[in-house]
Amino acid sequence: MATIEKRITDTGDTSYRVKIRLKGYPPQTATFKRLTDAKKWVQDTESAIREGRHFKTAEAKKHTFADLVDRYIKDVLPTKPKKARDKTQQLTWWKEKVGSYLLADMTPALIVQYRDELSNGITYRGTQRTPATVIQYMTALSHAFTIAVNEWGWLEDSPMRKVKKPALPRGRVRFLDDDERARLLTACKESSNTWLYPCVILALSTGMRQGELMGLKWQDANLKDGFLILHETKNGERRRVPLAGLGLELLRDHAKVRRIDTDLLFPSTININKPIDLRKPFQNALKAAEINDFHWHDLRHCTASYLAMNGASLAEIAEVLGHKTLAMVKRYAHLSDGHVSNVVASMNAKIFGSV
Repeated sequence: MATIEKRITDTGDTSYRVKIRLKGYPPQTATFKRLTDAKKWVQDTESAIREGRHFKTAEAKKHTFADLVDRYIKDVLPTKPKKARDKTQQLTWWKEKVGSYLLADMTPALIVQYRDELSNGITYRGTQRTPATVIQYMTALSHAFTIAVNEWGWLEDSPMRKVKKPALPRGRVRFLDDDERARLLTACKESSNTWLYPCVILALSTGMRQGELMGLKWQDANLKDGFLILHETKNGERRRVPLAGLGLELLRDHAKVRRIDTDLLFPSTININKPIDLRKPFQNALKAAEINDFHWHDLRHCTASYLAMNGASLAEIAEVLGHKTLAMVKRYAHLSDGHVSNVVASMNAKIFGSV
């Protein structure tokens, strides 16, 4: 129910004070100079209250974007996997730029303005941010808004819904040919670091990320049945990694001389509670093998490429690598063209017979 009270000041000015009372909701008041504006506000506000829209809008006028970031970092991030907690840095960047804005004023246009600034910005290392990095910043922002909408009721809708993320360039596919692989493995065997060779073999044979491999603990290794359990992965899901062949054999040999003062498979020689750092030995091996334009992460590309060339489907490659969707593994599709052709030829031979 709404009441409109006409008021006349000492100077003769007229105003209309409106109060809306609906059962179960706090009263809402506003003042207007024109009666038509007052009546329209009553109509719109009552409708919005009944549809559950009004108080979300009101909350958006009470809280700043800085409030959102502070609450998200305090209440939400601690519940996420360790990998997701690096969003603090990304959200802090947004807070520094637009923290003083009310949530009601966080429009798509405002976000686009700072998205473009982010894209054109220079990192502390003096390089321009890549589209992938910009997407990470936007993904962190998007999830914070989603929580504010769905769980806190601070917003009616997320402004990120109308903001486009930058397009990613075609994914890098750099894998070792047979000759390069042989040279690299020889160089790793000859390295002064005795753990380099088994780690590279494991990376090639399993497709594990460097952090996943270096963070392995003995309690997560089943060398009898041949598998590893990864508890901390990039997508936050636990993953079972099959072990076979040379990788399993080397790991069994490694277990015979394991250190008993640490749970890590490959602990640092400086701090046994931290993983070993193989960056320098790996770079030296690449140099000795005369291999250019290759990084540790490309060992993962090697695994996927070898799987594709040996007839694995994209779904199977995604499962091995731990990807939730096929989007990330489509870059390897061309490597399995021969296998696909064989499948099509086999199907045609069965239904039409040989010609």
